[in-house]
Amino acid sequence: MSGGLPIATVRDVRRHARRLALRHRRELTGAVVLHALGATSGLAGPWLLGQLVQDVSRGVDDVTRVTALICGFVILQAMLTGLASFVSARLGEKVLARLREEFVDGVLALPLGTVEEAGTGDLITRTTRDVDLLARAVRYAVPATLISSMTIVLTLGGLLLLGPLLAALALVGVPLLWAATRWFLRRARDAYLRQNASYSQLAEGLSETVDGARTVEALRLGDRRFARVNRDIATSYSAERYSMRLRTVFQPTIDVAFVLPVVATLVVGGLLYLDGHASLAAVTAATLYTQQLLDPVDTLLYWLNEAQVGGAAMARLQGVRKAPVNLPGDHAVAQADAVVAGGFELCGVSHDYRPGHDVLHEVDLTIAPGERLAVVGPSGAGKSTLGKLLAGIHASRAGTITVGGVPVDSLPLDRLRTEVALVTQEHHVFRATLRDNVRLGRPSADDASVEAALRAVDAWDWASVLGLDTAVGAGGIELSPAQAQQLALARLVLADPHTLILDEATSLLDPSAARHLERSLAAVLAGRTVIAIAHRLHTAHDADRIAVMEAGRIVELGSHDELVAAGGAYAALWRSWHGQD
Repeated sequence: MSGGLPIATVRDVRRHARRLALRHRRELTGAVVLHALGATSGLAGPWLLGQLVQDVSRGVDDVTRVTALICGFVILQAMLTGLASFVSARLGEKVLARLREEFVDGVLALPLGTVEEAGTGDLITRTTRDVDLLARAVRYAVPATLISSMTIVLTLGGLLLLGPLLAALALVGVPLLWAATRWFLRRARDAYLRQNASYSQLAEGLSETVDGARTVEALRLGDRRFARVNRDIATSYSAERYSMRLRTVFQPTIDVAFVLPVVATLVVGGLLYLDGHASLAAVTAATLYTQQLLDPVDTLLYWLNEAQVGGAAMARLQGVRKAPVNLPGDHAVAQADAVVAGGFELCGVSHDYRPGHDVLHEVDLTIAPGERLAVVGPSGAGKSTLGKLLAGIHASRAGTITVGGVPVDSLPLDRLRTEVALVTQEHHVFRATLRDNVRLGRPSADDASVEAALRAVDAWDWASVLGLDTAVGAGGIELSPAQAQQLALARLVLADPHTLILDEATSLLDPSAARHLERSLAAVLAGRTVIAIAHRLHTAHDADRIAVMEAGRIVELGSHDELVAAGGAYAALWRSWHGQD
């Protein structure tokens, strides 16, 4: 799907699978040996049955010994196969756990800008459906493929011992199997990638509709959103139908290929016996071996399809690790410790979300350490985009942004998040206690620090009533949007970064409460660099300087008094704010 996260190539997936196998070499070797022993013991039964038929045809009455041997080998095969399956399953769980850990690490390493551009539907589908498909492949497809492959190889070896001609008869269906399998595999991976991508698109549309349900209702967008879902379902249906069409051609073809070896062995083997070129025991054993081949071949081809599904899922999961990540350069690593209370320097910064449509145009700005800067302007002026660039969520298309002399986009992500914090009007309350939600900013904080942070954002009144041990979020007490906003600001107080970017961080509070909260925060955050993006101009009034933005450019820069006296864009906003003509 265009705009989604990357997808790993076939070569990357195979290389990673090889690395996983080498990492668990001992367990894999043990599983292969056990499967080989189980398959070898399974060869004894048909051979002994052939001898039994031969003996009976000669008039031998005592078959106790042969019968006992057959029973013994059946029991041995069952024990070895069971043990091999257990070892394979345990190995599969280890591999699956490793793949999940790598996927989570890859997701957490993604810049927020990359996630925003890809869309939540793609990431959610990879996190849920693709993980489940890969888990099924690792738990079942890989062990079943291994068992079937070993059984096929050893059974063919047994047929060769009976006679090359009888072995050749068991292979008459191979050309048809090879052609059908090659045809299927050339199309299956792309088909399943397309199918999985269609689920991402469908999930994206549904999540947008659910999350924006009130907006959809208010603007009467129900029909339009319904049409979008119908289009996504049609796309998904088309992808599913194509992959199903591949299977409806592939599976009947291999069913025909299964019948050919058995028929050939019975007919030609019978003629060889009648002509004296083969013994009854050999023909019987060959027929049983050929019949015995059908089940592992059928299993192999069935799980080969599932392996293609799992391979497509793994390509999408591994693709997350191929997405651009925030990796520090040598210069950044050398200077990272020096980035403390460092100011920002923006030189010729431009940014776009679509090529050829800049939302910021050659912005030049210097923010001194400890300065309080307010960014104001009409909606769509580029204020929030500027905040995201300063926070390192997006990289600028042109120009440079440095903090403490180090380029923002080259800083280690964990260090950048420690030093520069962005708080928007979008907040998430996690399913945990109130205490744990606040301590996300500093997990080692004690209850006294948590209380101080909540007091600093005027949240202690309601927080003390709930209690720090109260579960909030999904399944717990649901906080109001204003309370969630205060919770996010309390996390910020505990995190104690040297630079704060507040993008409408108090917009969900009523004006008087927001004013009181901002004054409380100003006292707690004294000495730190604060960039406040706001529509309420009382925030700008309290700032050291004000940057006025219009159409992606800074058109005015100065203190409140200077800009009012200048009579420009800010003065007009200020007069409008106070209801003056």
